[in-house]
Amino acid sequence: MERNSPMPESRERTEKERGREAQGKGAPSAAEDAAGKASAAQAAAAEGPGRAGAGPLDERLRAALHAAGERKAHDQVVLDLREVASFTDYFLIASGTNVRQVQAIADAVEEELRKRLGVRPLRVEGYKSAEWILLDYGDFIFHVFEEKSRRFYDLERLWRDAARVALPPELAGGEGSLRNGG
Repeated sequence: MERNSPMPESRERTEKERGREAQGKGAPSAAEDAAGKASAAQAAAAEGPGRAGAGPLDERLRAALHAAGERKAHDQVVLDLREVASFTDYFLIASGTNVRQVQAIADAVEEELRKRLGVRPLRVEGYKSAEWILLDYGDFIFHVFEEKSRRFYDLERLWRDAARVALPPELAGGEGSLRNGG
């Protein structure tokens, strides 16, 4: 499976082991295991300051956040779930002020990823009611909430053990929120 960002060491090692088992070679040697850890350490060092434990945002995540910001999404948050969950790597969370804006944000994210990177969601849930739209891309899930629903479900509290990824200012959004007059 092709990825734009380095995989966490444990997943990388697991996939290497599966590949060897398919070829009948067995477990990795100590040298191969050390090389895997070294590459994971290099990836962590490349992350830069301010992202404690969280990897750099790959192109798909950056494109999704940018598209949401273009539709005036606010309170954008990225949670790194790699250490606390196995079903996905990241939650991207954003809010809209009303149902139409929530749908517009979801549409923009889906369109941007499809046009620019050729990526489509595995599934989309909640689009008709648009209180909470979930765009599942496998290794990340984009949640777009109407404000009241976001407060009610409070994913940030439910997943408080996940590392919060510091967003670059150009992707943080919120400045153009309709509530802020921008």
